Amino acid sequence: MAMAWIWTGMAVVSLIFAAWNGTMDAVGAAALEGAGAAVQLCIAMAGVLCLWSGVMEIMSRCGLSEKLAALLRPALRWLLPRASRDPETLAAVSANVSANLLGLGNAATPLGIRAARRMARGTDGTADDELCRLVVLNTASLQLLPTTVAGVRAACGCRTPFDILPAVWLSSAISVTAGLLAARLLQRVWRD
Repeated sequence: MAMAWIWTGMAVVSLIFAAWNGTMDAVGAAALEGAGAAVQLCIAMAGVLCLWSGVMEIMSRCGLSEKLAALLRPALRWLLPRASRDPETLAAVSANVSANLLGLGNAATPLGIRAARRMARGTDGTADDELCRLVVLNTASLQLLPTTVAGVRAACGCRTPFDILPAVWLSSAISVTAGLLAARLLQRVWRD
């Protein structure tokens, strides 16, 4: 609800300043141009999303996504020991992290929500430390293939959309590490 007020406020302030400066025509033209560009980007992204969702489905049917999830389970058992006691929760967390590794944030979100719901049972509405670590893992999302970002780059005309791989690997590894360290630090500070 707050974001609706913020966006509405930004639009109203923009219109007030456009009227004040006499540039309503330019603001109107820019709004229409931006809307058209947004529609074009959405259509281009829909194709990319369909492609990678299909790849994820093929990986799922041939068992490759389960193998990737199995590779992640030892690390997830170390990070989330309580959640790893429930096989269904661990499977949802593993699938969530696997989808994030492949850069499929849209596919990872429902899996993360399912895992978070299972982990939140019995917490009386207060997130525990493990649930916070799951949120950090999901938000920072270590990525091997940034398919969504590459799709945006391709839709905008980039000839080599995956040339950002080293930067994505480094930045996502740093963000996940920093997030998990901050979660551990805050866990210790909060208890003291």
